[in-house]
Amino acid sequence: MPKQYDVIIVGAGPAGIFTSLELVKNRSGLNILIIEKGRNIKDRVCSAREQSAPCFNCSPCSITCGWGGAGAFSDGKLTLSTEVGGSLEQYLDEKNLAGMIDYIDRFYVKFGAPAQVFGLERKEEIEDMQRRAILSELKLIPVPIRHMGTGRCMEILQRMQDYLVSHGVEVRTSSPVREVMVKDGAVQGVICEDGQALRAKCVVLAPGREGAGWLKQEAARNGLDITINPVDIGVRVEVPAAVTDHLTRIFYEAKFVYFSRTFNDKVRTFCMNPNGEVVLENNDGLITVNGHSYAFNKTENTNFAILVSKTFTEPFKEPIAYGRYIASLANLLGGGVLVQSLGDLLAGRRSTRERLKKCLTVPTLSEATPGDLSLVLPYRHLKGIVEMLKVLDKMAPGVYSRYTLIYGVEVKFYSSRLALSRCLETRVQNLFAAGDGAGVTRGLAQASVSGVMAAKEIMQRV
Repeated sequence: MPKQYDVIIVGAGPAGIFTSLELVKNRSGLNILIIEKGRNIKDRVCSAREQSAPCFNCSPCSITCGWGGAGAFSDGKLTLSTEVGGSLEQYLDEKNLAGMIDYIDRFYVKFGAPAQVFGLERKEEIEDMQRRAILSELKLIPVPIRHMGTGRCMEILQRMQDYLVSHGVEVRTSSPVREVMVKDGAVQGVICEDGQALRAKCVVLAPGREGAGWLKQEAARNGLDITINPVDIGVRVEVPAAVTDHLTRIFYEAKFVYFSRTFNDKVRTFCMNPNGEVVLENNDGLITVNGHSYAFNKTENTNFAILVSKTFTEPFKEPIAYGRYIASLANLLGGGVLVQSLGDLLAGRRSTRERLKKCLTVPTLSEATPGDLSLVLPYRHLKGIVEMLKVLDKMAPGVYSRYTLIYGVEVKFYSSRLALSRCLETRVQNLFAAGDGAGVTRGLAQASVSGVMAAKEIMQRV
């Protein structure tokens, strides 16, 4: 007979974890299962990174899935603002969303996040920088950030798992879910890849970006409406830490928005990592680039992404496929991620290992292949990125330097957004969706909030 649960949560990222934390906080005695296709956090080891080798294309990828989700190996930045990190303002008013962000933030502190929050003090300096940004045709968005750091982030996630298990939550890792069971418009449970049926009164789908394709497939199979989200395509920029120190000391992550003069596309900075390193990321067999900043190990460089946002219109409905195609060109040319100095890019020549040895910025991603990103990125994307670097140089002199390193491609595959009620329920009764995989969030803080939102509704029903 299929095992019966009160709640099954598919995915052990922040949305799934916080769904469970909220449910057990009320000491409800519910029979809860978290099921995750990736490995447990202690077993999430990237062999390629340990050997400084190209990606081995492991399945499942320990970097992007497993207990803690893709954020387990991230630098663990909690953006404590309603302005960035998702679209939950469409389901909560701003006051309630701000309160929920503060609520989940206290959970992170309880489990070991550091007390310091960047971007709350030195208001006169922040206002002065905002004025300077306006004169440079930039918008500077001050965002309070609590930085956990890679390493400490994993410790916090392990404590959360230990807490949940001690409160009776069953955790299954390395257990992919094949499909959701639905009958007469109501959810019945899930069927695992091995054919095992698991029944539940409520199911929360929180598979993260790694599971976005699967979730889209299940939505189509069950007749659930989806909305196409934009796709962000760009590069990872690396500079000596001294270039951005005056920004990162105040904001930790300075968020700038620019609209390109040539095409009026939205261009933004994202995921700034002071004294961090550039890393590889495996997106379902596609090698892209990302960045980390460790809690304990520091480098001499700072890295951040520059992303160009593009929202497609009819008849095109495959922005993720478009982003994957562009990233695949870098994989085709360089066997993975390409790196090029800004000087070489502007001079119209590919970078070589010999020229990079003379570069004042020492690359932290040694596995990247020197190459030419103009052969990969579309002209309007490359034009917007170069324009952004030029105006950023007014805020951080040295960014628009011939020694600045550019890695490509970085792509943010924002999942297609499911049509959801205000409590994040799908059209199928008692089937909820939360987190980045559902297309409603884009980061740790709002993903965690979405889990709490689903849990609060479930508590009223079960």
